[in-house]
Amino acid sequence: MIFFSTFGGKGRKHTIILNPALKVRFFYGGKEMELLNKTLKGINPIDDLAKGEAAKYSDSLIKPIGSLGTLETIAIQMAGITGQRSNTFEKKSTIVMAADNGVHVEGVSACPQEITVSQTINMTKGLTGICVLSKHAGSDVTIVDIGVKGDLNIPGIINKKISHGTNNMAKGPAMTKEQAITAVEVGIDIVGELVSEGYKLFGTGEMGICNTSTSSAVLMGLTDLCIESSVGRGAGLTDADYENKKRVIERALEINKPDKDDVLDVISKVGGYDIAGLTGCFLGAAYYRVPIVIDGFISAVAALAAYRLNPLVKDYLFASHCSEEKGYKHTMNLLGIEPILNLHMRLGEGTGCPLAFNIIEASQAVISNMATFEQAAINDDFLVDIR
Repeated sequence: MIFFSTFGGKGRKHTIILNPALKVRFFYGGKEMELLNKTLKGINPIDDLAKGEAAKYSDSLIKPIGSLGTLETIAIQMAGITGQRSNTFEKKSTIVMAADNGVHVEGVSACPQEITVSQTINMTKGLTGICVLSKHAGSDVTIVDIGVKGDLNIPGIINKKISHGTNNMAKGPAMTKEQAITAVEVGIDIVGELVSEGYKLFGTGEMGICNTSTSSAVLMGLTDLCIESSVGRGAGLTDADYENKKRVIERALEINKPDKDDVLDVISKVGGYDIAGLTGCFLGAAYYRVPIVIDGFISAVAALAAYRLNPLVKDYLFASHCSEEKGYKHTMNLLGIEPILNLHMRLGEGTGCPLAFNIIEASQAVISNMATFEQAAINDDFLVDIR
């Protein structure tokens, strides 16, 4: 049974989902990676036939061919994901993974670690950026405590805590590989549960002080990118603190020596529970054949991790906005995905996702409701495809 904490306005109700039946599962022996392996093997390509039919139909609408640009591209990709030309998304939610990071003791953030607890609680009250924008978009927020340093046994938060934050990655592995697997499977489970409740469109967000540091470390661990291309100032650092952040990340990579060909090794050594959980969300969305939206840098790195685990994940992804965080554009280039919006944002929390939901739903309005040349009794012989 799922219980709800509801807030709203303008005649709407907006739901934060709390499911006390969702428990953290620890894996031993032969059980390890069972759900993850099932998910990885069960991800299938999107429907190219449906995608082609949607593209042909889009070209028949009363407009110059291709003139609605990205709206058409989104509608066509969505048809491939769902197998249907026309889609509606009455139930949609951004999944926010909340977790703390042990590397905070190295002074890599200007924020006190207690902010993670405070802001996670504030999400249940509808006070944060992701809640305000989700309310405006008619979307829900699903809040998951996957590793917050503190006890959050309050309505509105799904308790999937693996531990009270990770270890300090500058001294050794951030977590065990078993914990990383558990965190990934938490994300898969959450998506599966929401799909069973009728949710059809997902976003990805996070709450956790220092997670730009862990995301930068994971990005570098998975690639050959240098420190200058991967590490930004996060929530705001002085020049001296920024240089310290880069030194700490370099030390973490040097000490842990993550294997860039082993995604779980990288995440376990220099990642965070939020990154691992979001990696599972992307895998779960592809497994259940539902669209999922990337927010900013942290969720983009998680999307890259999921893509490295199974490249078919890419076709289920939409990128919401171009984050100002330094490593974001490099991550998008590696994924080969172009963000829908550029609003010079860098808040995180999943705030780009409800904004993208609006655009995605607009694309569905176009392909569902716009007339064709035949329906409008207009001869289209004069049209030239200039794309």
